[in-house]
Amino acid sequence: MTDTDVVSARPAAVPREGAGPRATAPRPSWGFRVRRAAKHAVLILGGFVMLYPLLWMLSSSFKPTALIFRDPALIPTELDLSNYTLGWYALEHPFTHYLLNSFVIVAGAVLGNLLSCSMAAYAFARLNFRGRRLWFAVMLMSIMLPIHVVIVPQYVLFSQLDWINTYLPLVVPKLLATDAFFIFLMVQFFRGIPRSLSEAALIDGAGHIRIFFRIMLPLSLPALATTAIFTFIWTWNDFFSQLIFLTDPDMYTVPVALRTFVDSTGESSWGPLFAMSIVSLVPIFLIFLFGQKYLVKGIATTGLK
Repeated sequence: MTDTDVVSARPAAVPREGAGPRATAPRPSWGFRVRRAAKHAVLILGGFVMLYPLLWMLSSSFKPTALIFRDPALIPTELDLSNYTLGWYALEHPFTHYLLNSFVIVAGAVLGNLLSCSMAAYAFARLNFRGRRLWFAVMLMSIMLPIHVVIVPQYVLFSQLDWINTYLPLVVPKLLATDAFFIFLMVQFFRGIPRSLSEAALIDGAGHIRIFFRIMLPLSLPALATTAIFTFIWTWNDFFSQLIFLTDPDMYTVPVALRTFVDSTGESSWGPLFAMSIVSLVPIFLIFLFGQKYLVKGIATTGLK
C-alpha cells in the first residue's frame, strides 16, 4: 500500500463543535426598526405628558411669583432662589416642624400596618377557624367602602375618646388591621409559601407565633416592603383625614400646611407654595427610588399581575 492510499483511506476529519463560521442572527428589517422607534417615541411622549406638571412646578419654584403664569416655559428666564427660604419660614412654624409631624404619623402607620396586617393575613392563610371564608369575604368587601362613608362615625368615636388634635386617630386604626388591601396582598403571598415549612416546624414543636416570626416574616420581605412603601406614600399624601382630625396648627402635617399657603380669598404666594411642594415630594421620590425593586417583586409574587 502506497502512502497515497494510506492518506486516502483515513477518515475525514470531523469539524469540532463551534469551529465553523459563527452563525449570525438575522438583522432586523427596516419595518421592525421603524415600529420599534415609533413605540419608543410614543412612550417618551406619554412620559413627558405625565411628567410635565411636575416639571412645570419644579421650574416655577425657581421663578419670581410675577413670572410664574406669564412665562410658562420650563426653563426659567429669571432665577429666584428666595422662594425656598420664604416658603420654609412663611408659616407659623418652620417647615421642618410639619415634616417631622408627617414623619411621626407615617412611622406609626407603617409599623402598625406591617404588624397587624401580616398577623391577620397569616390567620387567613394558615389557620383554620370557623367562618374563615365568610370573614375573608367581608374583609374584601370593606375595600369598596370609601372613607367618606366611615369618617363621620369615626370622628364621633374619636371625639368621645378625646383623641381629636392628637396622632391617635391616624395611627391607632393601623394597629387594628383596617387596611384590607394589604391583608389581601399578604394572604396571596403567604399562600405561595410551601406548607411543608410550617408543618415541619409544627412537628418540631414550634407554635404559630414562632412560625410566624421565624419562618413566614423572613420569607415575606417583598410583600412587607410593598406594604411599607404603599403605606408611606398614602399616609404622606393623606390630606382629608389629617384635615379632619388635626385642627391645631401645631399638629399640622405637610399636606395641611401646604393648604394654608392659600387664603380664604384664593390668593396665594405661588412661588413659596411650589417650592415647599417640591420639598414635600422629595421623601416620596426617595422611598420609591430605593424600594422600587422590592415593590415590583412584591406585586409580581402576590398574584396582582
